[in-house]
Amino acid sequence: MAEKAKAPNGKLGVMIVGLGAVSTTFITGVLMTRKGLAKPVGSMTQYDKIRVGRGADKKYLKYKDIVPLADLNDIEFAAWDVYPANAYESAINAEVLKEKDIEPVKDELVKIVPLKAAFDKNYAKRLEGDNVKDAKTRWDMVEQIREDIRKFKEETGVERVVVLWAASTEVYVPVNEKVHYKLEDLEKAMKDDDRENIAPSMCYAYAALKEGAPFIMGAPNTTVDIPAMWELAEQTKMPIAGKDFKTGQTLVKSGFAPIIGTRCLGLNGWFSTNILGNRDGLVLDEPANFRTKEVSKLSTLESILVPEDQPDLYGHGNDEDTQYYHKVRINYYPPRNDNKEGWDNIDIFGWMNYPMQIKINFLCRDSILAAPLCLDLVLLSDLAARAGRYGTQRFLSFFLKSPQHDYTEDEVPVNHLFQQYVMLKNAIREMGGYEADEEID
Repeated sequence: MAEKAKAPNGKLGVMIVGLGAVSTTFITGVLMTRKGLAKPVGSMTQYDKIRVGRGADKKYLKYKDIVPLADLNDIEFAAWDVYPANAYESAINAEVLKEKDIEPVKDELVKIVPLKAAFDKNYAKRLEGDNVKDAKTRWDMVEQIREDIRKFKEETGVERVVVLWAASTEVYVPVNEKVHYKLEDLEKAMKDDDRENIAPSMCYAYAALKEGAPFIMGAPNTTVDIPAMWELAEQTKMPIAGKDFKTGQTLVKSGFAPIIGTRCLGLNGWFSTNILGNRDGLVLDEPANFRTKEVSKLSTLESILVPEDQPDLYGHGNDEDTQYYHKVRINYYPPRNDNKEGWDNIDIFGWMNYPMQIKINFLCRDSILAAPLCLDLVLLSDLAARAGRYGTQRFLSFFLKSPQHDYTEDEVPVNHLFQQYVMLKNAIREMGGYEADEEID
């Protein structure tokens, strides 16, 4: 049986990279919930119930009654951002939450003043902030972030820290075997100030893991999904997970594609398009940054509806195009701000190849969907660390668009939402001292 998680002692520090719409919505929601003025709707750790035991011993319990989760009252926040505005000003500027839902915790939000960010404008050309570290090299960047983490622990007295990336999407960094496969090569590249292969997000992840903090990547950046970082997570005995918060369209895709697959219907094509107008949309309007996102969003469908497994249903049968057509588009449209709209046009076929269509129009609020994911990922990463789980935590795939998988061994990621949910439930059971009793098939 897997190891039971140790009880949390003292406070949990949550250090967030980026103090924009997502993180201020997350922080404000936690502070308001603590005061009994809001409800953390959408958070699995706060609402979901899991069956433990079987037969006469069967009961359905909330996570906190199965495993020792950190209490919301024990969380201390800090952040890094390229803009110097405090969390209160940022929350107002983001225009996600109404003032009446921010004002009651203004005193606490004002105190969260962002630390200078480790930033390289080449990775997010559209951001203009000047609250930036003066780092001579990538290694210097790492050392300064590590110092920030140590100082935060010292000043607040928190016992544990989790570092969460809720900042913009960086330009696409292709995995380079000479730099990203071995930890010693990664460290050498940082010391040599290899700015092409070492993104600022890698410096945050490296610093966090070295300081004994689990690291969560909420954007689609190439960061912890490289073998060198897996090696570091093993060495430091720290948990890491996949990447990119699974909020709107991909959540729909990972939940709806199984309907097509389970019912054995065919798929000709799936066209996804989005409009959004927040800082995320602005950054993604840059083609190099969109490429990072596109890779993350495209991979979801292909591992759920597999042409090789069902050529009649998902393969077109001609030489040029052996599977359904899958396209993803994101358009920056300022009037929408954080209220993203996702359209999915799905061309399916049924009995005797007769065509049908499904159209899904999701008018979602990006940060409202992302905030509970932040909370769950933070609490569950902290829990995993206390349970002695380290390296890739595949059970956290439920919350992320791109589940981490060992592509050097041709591992196929699990993108199917309901299979991911089984993995999540089994991990919670194990960390609570129960047996994992569901199969993924």
